[in-house]
Amino acid sequence: MLQVQQIREHKGDFIARLDKRCIDATAMLEEVIAIDDSRKQTQQLLDEVLAESNGLAKSIGQLFKEGKRDEAEQMKVKTAELKVKSAELKETLGNLENDLTEKLYHIPNVPNPSVPKGKSEDDNEIIRTVGEAVDHSATAKPHWEIANDFDLIDFERGVKISGAGFPVYKGKGAKLQRALINFFIDEATEAGYDEVIPPLMINEESGYGTGQLPDKEGQMYHVTADDLYLIPTAEVPITNLYRGEIIETGKLPIKNVGYTPCFRREAGSYGKDVRGLNRLHQFDKVEIVQVVEPAKSYEILDGMVNHVTSLLEKLELPYRVLRLCGGDLGFTAALTFDMEVYSGAQKRWLEVSSVSNFETYQANRLKLRHRSGKDKPQLAHTLNGSALALPRIMAALIENNQKDGKVIIPKALVPYTRFETIG
Repeated sequence: MLQVQQIREHKGDFIARLDKRCIDATAMLEEVIAIDDSRKQTQQLLDEVLAESNGLAKSIGQLFKEGKRDEAEQMKVKTAELKVKSAELKETLGNLENDLTEKLYHIPNVPNPSVPKGKSEDDNEIIRTVGEAVDHSATAKPHWEIANDFDLIDFERGVKISGAGFPVYKGKGAKLQRALINFFIDEATEAGYDEVIPPLMINEESGYGTGQLPDKEGQMYHVTADDLYLIPTAEVPITNLYRGEIIETGKLPIKNVGYTPCFRREAGSYGKDVRGLNRLHQFDKVEIVQVVEPAKSYEILDGMVNHVTSLLEKLELPYRVLRLCGGDLGFTAALTFDMEVYSGAQKRWLEVSSVSNFETYQANRLKLRHRSGKDKPQLAHTLNGSALALPRIMAALIENNQKDGKVIIPKALVPYTRFETIG
């Protein structure tokens, strides 16, 4: 979340930059400042009352020693009144602090100055396109038909077991899925990321820490009996590994990679654009996460984008890189680049990765700081990216590599699949 002091110092700039999200944040920011003013005034009154009460307590003891019992009793009455007043002020202060935190939770991150203003994905900026986006012949099949032909994925039995959006991978489909996971993990490890296997469920504090709560509460599966949430991405548990910690600056950057299943309710999703693997309630993803020094975070963001695009190039997939506009930017992100691959059979671009810099937004919620020597701790920057999400990668691979009734496996994957073709 945003820091109150920064809101005070940069209110005009924050209003202008939040306008990139097509949000007029004037009233929200002014309300935060007003609540913080009341909080400060209440804190000052409380400090004065406590100081007076402490002073009286010392005087009472001295008066009793001097035999001035009547004066001491009068001061005891005054002390009792001050205790009531301090209790009232503490309650008021607590309510103001809770109200302030709640208001801050509902203000999105301030976009980086490079983010274009826009309302939706139609306003995203295409940075570059690599490879040729070729529409295959009229006989080219979408992935759900290929999966059925070669018994790679059973959508119908997934519906029987769980419902729509829970596919069952079979045979070479399952092997291809596992091959992609291992390939992505190995590539990240070679790039210096340490692998972790995190829990698949998180508590409420973790959800608030990375910003899934309260913003995306309706998109997560909630295990109500235990008040736990199934993770929407490995970003959440991995970043929360460092919640509440002060990390020595010399140990930064921290680089983690993790493979997990991901769970998203995706309420209201329907139509041809969500058919097959295009949008699922359960899917596999390899995620990269970094905790870094603020001065280096944008250089590191570029490196993470390059890591993801190198994977796409090794998979021989045509892709493009987009800078998201304010209206399409995630609630917690300051800057996000999306990577999309082209599906020649569906004749459209499919998002397969988002790489984001959150600056201090998550770190402030997490109380995640770094410190050099005896210097005052400072908030770190957090970043994360999909490297990569599996469903649409698999869809594009089997759609784009149809040839002579078979699916050709990219050379980089053959050591992992141990087969060169499907069919």
